[in-house]
Amino acid sequence: MSTHGYRNLWIILGFVVLVSFAVLGGLGFRINSMKPPIPREVRTTDGTLITTGEEIRRGQNVWQSIGGQEVGSVWGHGSYVAPDWTADFLHRELVFILNAWAAQEGSRDFESLSAERQAALKGRLKEIIRTNTYDPGTGNVTLDPLRGRAIEAAFAHYADVFSNGRPEYAIPKGALTDQRELRALGAFFFWTSWAASTNRPDLPVTYTQNWPHEPLIDNRPTGDNIVWSVISFVVLLAGIGAMVWYFGAQQPGGEDSDAPENDPLLGFTPTPSQRATLKYFFVVGALFVLQMIMGVIVAHYGVEGTGFYGFKLDDILPYSVARTWHLQLGIFWIATAWLATGLYLAPAVGGAEPRFQKIGVNFLFVALLVIVAGSLLGEWASVKRFLPGDLWFWFGHQGYEYVDLGRFWQLFLLVGLALWVWLMVRGLAPAFRQPGEHRSLLGLFVVSTGAIGLFYAAGLGIWKNTHLAMAEYWRWWVVHLWVEGFFEVFATVAIAFLFTRLRLIRAATATSAVLFATIIFLSGGIIGTFHHLYFSGTPSVILAFGSVFSALEVVPLALIGFEAWKDLRLSRVRHWAGTYRWAIYFFVAVAFWNLVGAGLFGFLINPPIALYFMQGLNTTPVHGHTALFGVYGMLAIGLMLFCVRSLMPGRAWKDKPIALGFWGLNIGLLLMVLLSILPIGLLQTWAAVETGLWFARSPEFLQVPLLQTLRWLRIPGDVIFFLGSLSIGWFMIGLLTGHSFAESGTVRAGSVMQKTEQGMPTGGA
Repeated sequence: MSTHGYRNLWIILGFVVLVSFAVLGGLGFRINSMKPPIPREVRTTDGTLITTGEEIRRGQNVWQSIGGQEVGSVWGHGSYVAPDWTADFLHRELVFILNAWAAQEGSRDFESLSAERQAALKGRLKEIIRTNTYDPGTGNVTLDPLRGRAIEAAFAHYADVFSNGRPEYAIPKGALTDQRELRALGAFFFWTSWAASTNRPDLPVTYTQNWPHEPLIDNRPTGDNIVWSVISFVVLLAGIGAMVWYFGAQQPGGEDSDAPENDPLLGFTPTPSQRATLKYFFVVGALFVLQMIMGVIVAHYGVEGTGFYGFKLDDILPYSVARTWHLQLGIFWIATAWLATGLYLAPAVGGAEPRFQKIGVNFLFVALLVIVAGSLLGEWASVKRFLPGDLWFWFGHQGYEYVDLGRFWQLFLLVGLALWVWLMVRGLAPAFRQPGEHRSLLGLFVVSTGAIGLFYAAGLGIWKNTHLAMAEYWRWWVVHLWVEGFFEVFATVAIAFLFTRLRLIRAATATSAVLFATIIFLSGGIIGTFHHLYFSGTPSVILAFGSVFSALEVVPLALIGFEAWKDLRLSRVRHWAGTYRWAIYFFVAVAFWNLVGAGLFGFLINPPIALYFMQGLNTTPVHGHTALFGVYGMLAIGLMLFCVRSLMPGRAWKDKPIALGFWGLNIGLLLMVLLSILPIGLLQTWAAVETGLWFARSPEFLQVPLLQTLRWLRIPGDVIFFLGSLSIGWFMIGLLTGHSFAESGTVRAGSVMQKTEQGMPTGGA
């Protein structure tokens, strides 16, 4: 492609990014202006004080400090063993009121009444619950005295749950003991249910778009929900049609490049900073295995509740800590693999080793170890109530999935990312001074590198008293834009550079392909962030933008098989390319899980009408496991194997552990999803549609024999998956001890790349 063609692609990419972030930011202001109010006081009409805004905010802090979204869910976001506290509180309140009215009529309970009387009382209930009594002038909410009694009864219930424990919720005894904190926690749960059941001023829908489904007060999908869901289906089909048409119109090409007869990297001497990245990958292997161990523990908590095969583990490692560590370790090892790949590529692409680069790489390594160890220990200490005052916020647990770590560790990590960006830029800088087709691809590499350092800072938008609606807004900036967005762009560019270094594809082809893919992905990906926020106290416009643009995210995945076939073909271009075949096989697995995990299972829950019933159910971890690990985890392992292979040239590997790991991870992931998580999620969806979300998340439903059996059916997939992770870990240890190298034989040497004084190939990329 000509320079003019690259310029056009850059203009389109710049336009997409600017417009998308203008929409994302503009609607962020709208969310902030229309978020559910936190009342100054909540009183009954007879003057009894129920709670205050100060107590509600304090309750939110208590909830955060004990694990927050790792202990059940609020507004559908969080973990899945304990209830969704919003739906649970609301249903308990409604049933209390209905039973009290039934008792006044001389009946044992509401269910004992005739259908006619039940209908009459439900109409009366809807009137008092959904009528908005918030006074903007005073900031107060006024409730019926009977509703005040119902709220007090719910407060007492949750105080009992968190002080005495509930095995079926995996909440240990003594999780909270302070009576003031227990009441504040109940007040926070009340406020989330009030927002989910109270109509917006002058509108017939609640602050959470009628979520959760609760037939007792006619909380049902809105018209906006259904209409925009249908439109999203149409957009998806139209987008896939346009993509197929585009690719079908392209002229078929021949071989992309004349691949060399021998491995271009044989005879290549790694620079000191590149050799220093090797230890990153061994830590990646260790964190990966540790995350799998936490995953086994978390899965078993759903069956036993208090421990692990009879051992009372929750006294030492509560469920909320184990789940926090499981999520955090996943982010840590995947991100570390990608960061190390960048540090390996920087001097390779730049063509020279900057002064003191090795010192920077080693310093960053130590900093990452401190962040990992310190944040995990702080999260445990926060949940165990060992951090007084506000130390839980600074050094402990912030309570939000994927951004759980305390603010000090967040800032520390942000400094580490800034150092990484600086190391990357100084390593890449010399390549900009060399003419060639690689410069446009290099520019995208630098942009994505800077975005990784910048967008993690979005998590700093969440403070300990940030309104929940805005906390969710900023949290998804990190989870969706940082993890799923710019890291994916960075990884795509990194793979392109790896293949161009092996001279399996031309720089021109790689540049145009990566720029085009980035434009397509970000066109839906940035604004598509809103599909996580349909029911998080946001206005209906979020349903429109989130549904349509999240459908566009799925469009390029429809043709992901072409990418898989291209990668597989590259592994067979020359005999020497087989040296990298397992890294390439992991890239092929990424393409498969992109289609299945991000595409099929992602769109399963993306449309508003689907997510209305599925939010907070096990259909979400189906997408989470197959997309986060299936795509980003497999990609991290592939990058790790590619870089380690390059850093240890000349000696043949024993491929059997990698093969066992590859098939174990892929087959195990497929089995755990198809045999257990997906069936549980679909049965929960049926329960949510028929009865309500509260029931789909209740122990009365989840503890029935069928659901228990389905939980146990995770064992085959989990065991195979865990053995696959151990096999990869065993292989990495073997690179240190020598048992992963073949006893005889070396990789056949071929042409040696021309070197600079630092041992690097000339010519940039």
